[in-house]
Amino acid sequence: MIEEEDYSARRASMVDYQIIGRGISSPLVIEAMRRVPREKFVPRGMIDCAYEDGPLPIGAGQTISQPYIVALMTEGLDLEGGERVLDIGTGSGYAAAVLACIASRVFSIERIPELAEHAAATLAAEGYSNVEVRCGDGTLGWPEEAPFDGICVAAGAPTVPEALKSQLAIGGKLVIPVGSEHSVQSLRRIIRISETEFHSDNFGDVRFVPLLGEEGWS
Repeated sequence: MIEEEDYSARRASMVDYQIIGRGISSPLVIEAMRRVPREKFVPRGMIDCAYEDGPLPIGAGQTISQPYIVALMTEGLDLEGGERVLDIGTGSGYAAAVLACIASRVFSIERIPELAEHAAATLAAEGYSNVEVRCGDGTLGWPEEAPFDGICVAAGAPTVPEALKSQLAIGGKLVIPVGSEHSVQSLRRIIRISETEFHSDNFGDVRFVPLLGEEGWS
């Protein structure tokens, strides 16, 4: 077993080479990636792989995203600190932890009960008291806590769910993969300009598990 200090060294190296080295420049995102112990969010048997440059299986057919993708999506939200953020697809809870280092409140939805329960326990054990996790259909968002300054979706959707767009605050940003269920998707950022006007950016190709739900894949 690798000693605890070696994980810190691996985390620092990951940030230098995988995050900063690929162009992530937000000081808040870089600091969050330095702080969150990814080894706590992967299955016990895969701890030694925690800082590898890729996704890892976490059970139930789901994955913990590649560190760079977590950083890219977080940077895409343009957080300055103190925001309310909706996280769709909790998975292991790692991305929620990264968001929690910047935002004041993170509301995270996971459709698979055992993953939601495990992520909530891990986040609580690691001291992320500003994250609330619930099990449900992420495509419908969390309307009673809307509007959100940022929404981050860690699964590929056929189209951008209207429910999520409606829960964005004016000026808020939604980062979501959109495209085919079984191949690459385009990572899009949707910015709410007004009640009825939205602007879209494309961050390039990504590959995520499908977003299942009422406004996602069936």
